[in-house]
Amino acid sequence: MNNFPWLTVIGVLPAVGAIVVALLPKGRDLLAKQTALAFSTVALILAIVLAVRFDPNAAGSGDGHHFQFVEQHQWIPAFGVHYALGLDGIGLVLFVLTALLTPVVMLASWNDADPPAVEGEETVAPRRSVKTFFALMLVLETLALGVFSATDVFLFYLLFEATLIPVYFLIGSYGGPRRSYAAVKFLIYSLLGGLLMLASVIGLYALSVAQTNGQPSFLLNALTQLNIDPATQKWLFAGFFVAFAIKAPMWPVHTWLPDAAREATPGTSVLLVSILDKIGTFGMIRFCLQLFPDASKWATPVVITLAVISVIYGAVLAIGQRDIKRLIAYSSVSHFGVIVLGIFAMTSTGQTGATLYMLNHGLSTAALFLVGGYLISRRGSSRISDFGGVDKVAPVLSGTFLFACLSGLALPGLAPFVSEFLSLSGTFSRYELPAIIATCGIILAALYMLIVYQRTMTGPTPSSVAKMRDLRPREIFAVAPLVILILVLGLFPKPAIALISPAVESTMSRVGVTDPAPKVPVTAPSEGTK
Repeated sequence: MNNFPWLTVIGVLPAVGAIVVALLPKGRDLLAKQTALAFSTVALILAIVLAVRFDPNAAGSGDGHHFQFVEQHQWIPAFGVHYALGLDGIGLVLFVLTALLTPVVMLASWNDADPPAVEGEETVAPRRSVKTFFALMLVLETLALGVFSATDVFLFYLLFEATLIPVYFLIGSYGGPRRSYAAVKFLIYSLLGGLLMLASVIGLYALSVAQTNGQPSFLLNALTQLNIDPATQKWLFAGFFVAFAIKAPMWPVHTWLPDAAREATPGTSVLLVSILDKIGTFGMIRFCLQLFPDASKWATPVVITLAVISVIYGAVLAIGQRDIKRLIAYSSVSHFGVIVLGIFAMTSTGQTGATLYMLNHGLSTAALFLVGGYLISRRGSSRISDFGGVDKVAPVLSGTFLFACLSGLALPGLAPFVSEFLSLSGTFSRYELPAIIATCGIILAALYMLIVYQRTMTGPTPSSVAKMRDLRPREIFAVAPLVILILVLGLFPKPAIALISPAVESTMSRVGVTDPAPKVPVTAPSEGTK
């Protein structure tokens, strides 16, 4: 079983499911949903098996990278392109997160693509069928799994760009009244970043040709061995970093996210923010730091500054939002700033915390969007002012939303707290002032999360909310895994950290940085105190 193509099987399985769903007879909507859920669930089970078989202490292929389950086949020999897959601890946690959230989103979005029985204030009929909705989700899962496991830069780029297609149709065909505007804005921003990355990919190819006697390779391990002069590194780094900053999203290239999250269905928003946006921060670790270590260190002051601005800017704008989904989107801009801080602090604690935060933020934001979606679908509006007193008529819904909000503000004992603490403490050990400013984001997070809970769940109950239904069993079952994992990882994060740490050490070694020495040296006790 050591040579079994685990990553290919798990990655292709959702694509096969998408084909099966697409070929179902017209009108078999329930069967399409069940088929899609079944394929994504099998992919999740296999991903869990993969995670259990992963050895965090193994050196993988022995090349300094902790890649396991390696698959490598020539694809386009003339250009040195390979079908190459592999996972280290950083890729593994995001691979499993993708496999987990897809069936969760499908279950929570069971009726989101159905034609509305009664069109509410913000409800519009979908442009495409139910089976297309679920098939697109499966296609997106396959592409995301490929992105997190690709070890060939050209293959990564193709999958990176291909993820735009299903997301564009999920937003543009099933979203709110301004869905076309949001989908096109998302596409334009993403394509711009993709074009800049393509320029850098071509530059890497030219360097590979020049330094390998006409035998280029896009394999990550081969590209890290190239001798790239500092000036060229800076230009190539810029192409990759801008693309990842747009995807992340970071200030000032974040403006597509609030519109996309506002118009998309709650499930699509989860896939967008909890999975696809992680490609940005994942790419910074995997490609920016490892391919361009000198340029990464050169750009660190600018990146740290942008990250701090993202933290405070996103939090301040979240406080002023009147729309639930836009508030969650701006909170994510703030949280992604903390993740980028941890990455570019160039400390093992910061990068471990940043990677763990990618996982924990995915769980926390998924819970927020899904429970917020339950609220919005019941009321027919996403405006915060249209709610109030929900805790009196739907206590389970209210309690679940409170849990999601507390997770969003990184309450101690819940998963985001651990990763946020590690990211900020790792940053503080090297960059004190940015860490102190970014820590203010914790206070602002408490403000916007508690404000949205107070305004929607407490106070008088308006007549439009008085008959609101509580959560159904299906809806509870969909968010239960998120609640459980947020609790478990908050109280016992050691298994996840053990998976991540060796990969972080490998990245730090490649960049050529070590953890800073303690700033307060330990002094020997004087004779009088012996």
